Amino acid sequence: MIRVSIVGGSGYTGGELLRLLLFHPECEVQQITSERFSGKFVHNAHPNLRGATRLKYCAVNELEPCDLLFLCLPHGRTMTAVDRFEKLAPRLIDLSADFRLTDPKQHQRWYGTEHTRPDLLGAFAYGIPEINREAIQSATRVACAGCNATVSTLAVRPFTRRDLVESIVIEVKAGSSEGGNASSGASHHPERSGAVRSYRPTGHRHVGELQQSLGEVPIHFSATSIEMVRGILATCHVFLKKPLEEKAVWKIFREDYRDEPFVRLVKERSGIHRYPDPKLLAGTNYCDIGFERDPHSNRLVVLSAIDNLMKGAAGQAVQCLNLMHSFDETFGLTFPGLHPI
Repeated sequence: MIRVSIVGGSGYTGGELLRLLLFHPECEVQQITSERFSGKFVHNAHPNLRGATRLKYCAVNELEPCDLLFLCLPHGRTMTAVDRFEKLAPRLIDLSADFRLTDPKQHQRWYGTEHTRPDLLGAFAYGIPEINREAIQSATRVACAGCNATVSTLAVRPFTRRDLVESIVIEVKAGSSEGGNASSGASHHPERSGAVRSYRPTGHRHVGELQQSLGEVPIHFSATSIEMVRGILATCHVFLKKPLEEKAVWKIFREDYRDEPFVRLVKERSGIHRYPDPKLLAGTNYCDIGFERDPHSNRLVVLSAIDNLMKGAAGQAVQCLNLMHSFDETFGLTFPGLHPI
């Protein structure tokens, strides 16, 4: 049994982490921090956990040593306090963007600020287990990938790593929880309800992660906010150097993902669930991937869906914890979702 604590536990990601860890067979949640809710029961921020725990929030300066710290702080905050956190725990899992990119110039480009700890860039293993499992297993520091980067990388990397791709156009449709729990004009109900809003047609910061993971292939990325709370659906237009037969596409996906516990291939011949649908993944750690060939061109359309708070954040973080401690990779993550929902 390992002792874990969560720094920044009042947001949606922190709440999902707590929900998972409370029922993890090898974890004891020692502390969870929130400056705003310090001294209050966690169900004040996460009412779904009422009765599941008697934990109360504490302030960061009340943290005690533990075996692993989860860092769920806003972007830019981890890098300023990482030395302090490393004195409290021998292992860190950071869910912010602070240590995802290994090049300080790329961090400056995509996040608009100078990195204050460039000496540690590259010291955190990039936290997508399906592409970086061995590094995560031996790591003491992990930087969990961004949600849009996760759903897109898993969709297209089987083709980029085989040098089969000329260019990629990705369009993601994202639920409102991707923006966190802080309210804004864009999240005000009369403005958000029913909206299909293009919020980042170009310049999304997760492109930096995609370029780092996928290599030199041109990537064109757009994001649209839709009427959904949880979930991302990525529609990836993969322009191949030469067309692939359907059997060849199946073979590539199976070679890469047949042994992956949280990647499922979804391509049915009939019915309403022929392709991935993020609605079915709410609360799960699965990434569902499907595809369709364009018979008139070299375009392969790959569809990929996740719950942004799970496989895109908290679930992936727990998956990394399991790998770092040689636990069964699925511990705490076997919930299959709900249907209907």
